[in-house]
Amino acid sequence: MSELIVKIKMEEGCSDLMPRKAHFDDAGFDMRARIDTVIQAGSVFCVPTGIHMELPYGYEAQVRPRSGLALKNGIGCLNSPGTIDAGYRGEVCAILFNFGKEDFHIKRGDRIAQMVIAKLPEAELVSVTELTDTDRGNGGFGSTGKK
Repeated sequence: MSELIVKIKMEEGCSDLMPRKAHFDDAGFDMRARIDTVIQAGSVFCVPTGIHMELPYGYEAQVRPRSGLALKNGIGCLNSPGTIDAGYRGEVCAILFNFGKEDFHIKRGDRIAQMVIAKLPEAELVSVTELTDTDRGNGGFGSTGKK
């Protein structure tokens, strides 16, 4: 299996925040907060991570919530998964929302999100006048009922 190389440049003074996996077989790299902050209950905050990256063409990085923060503190990622495109070179941030009833305190270095690197398929969108019929058809949100 060939290894994918993703170049990471950290903000000055942030080498300790380099994303890494807690276990070799984890899907995601832990992302850490670059600053101390508080996310008030019911509020959103864009938390900087100090990460800049160079993804190869045909790949994306997905910023996803941490299950422990969601379960224990009601902290989730909005726009989840957030997509970091191969051409983006700015600082990667995590858009966090506090669904909880209490303010959530973040300290520099806290694990706040996870990042998964994903290969994108080559796709061509083709304009047509008809689509094939299916049993579901136009049935959308909630159309299969509650069971």
